[in-house]
Amino acid sequence: MNKPVLFIFTILIVANIFSWFLFVKIQNEQYLKVDFFNVGQGDSIFIKTSEGYKIIIDGGPDYNIASEKIAEQLNFWDKEIDLMILSHPEQDHFTGLFKILKLYKVKNIVWTGDVKDTEGFRNFQLAIKKEQAEGAKIYNLDAKDKILIGQTQIHFLFPFSLSGQETQSVNENCLVFKLDFDKNSFLFTGDIGFDQEKLIISNQENIDIDVLKVAHHGSKYSSSSEFLKAVSPQVSVIQVGKNSYGHPAVETLTRLIESGSKVFRNDLIGDIQIISDGKNLKILSEN
Repeated sequence: MNKPVLFIFTILIVANIFSWFLFVKIQNEQYLKVDFFNVGQGDSIFIKTSEGYKIIIDGGPDYNIASEKIAEQLNFWDKEIDLMILSHPEQDHFTGLFKILKLYKVKNIVWTGDVKDTEGFRNFQLAIKKEQAEGAKIYNLDAKDKILIGQTQIHFLFPFSLSGQETQSVNENCLVFKLDFDKNSFLFTGDIGFDQEKLIISNQENIDIDVLKVAHHGSKYSSSSEFLKAVSPQVSVIQVGKNSYGHPAVETLTRLIESGSKVFRNDLIGDIQIISDGKNLKILSEN
């Protein structure tokens, strides 16, 4: 191949790569993608905003699964997470975050400040303190706090006031927050129960949403009829795996169906991805 031809060939390759990256960027800017990972009996949700910001909510009960699934979503050179949210200090929610903290530079970490005196959670606190020493910002947030990340808004609804306390049940002090992207909205409820649901709906004028992350893996003590009437989800996702607790409960499934919501479960269909253009939702599943 002579030099002029080689030069033209090189230019064409560079132009093709540039146009591909431009196409990917344009495509990504149109959508919010929310992945409900199939991590077994626990929660882990990965969000990529329309601008490409990355958010992880909880890490599930396994050390490796969530980080492996994130790696499938990102380019191999992409090693940054913009926001990590821990709903509450239970092992089925924070265990997978250890590996994510090890593999990725996490810029911001949000949790309630609620503590649980277990070796596992003490180690998690040490891990995020190490991340803080390397530049991460740590925030203890509760109701009325907001985060604006590109076009995506996160409104914290619960708990009302909490920081650095040790409580009888950390499930009762979960971070509950609403994520808005244009006309579409998602509600993440951790492991709250009836009492917390009642407090939330009594303190919010309008929490009508499109997608509900069903509380506490479908426990019969969560997702009351009153709560479902207030939030009126079109879609409900249950993060659940093999367990001895009876999750999801028949009573809860009945209430969800009677509310008119379409129910999707990780234990039945694997990973669940919901794509939003700000007005419409598209739901994809692994199986």
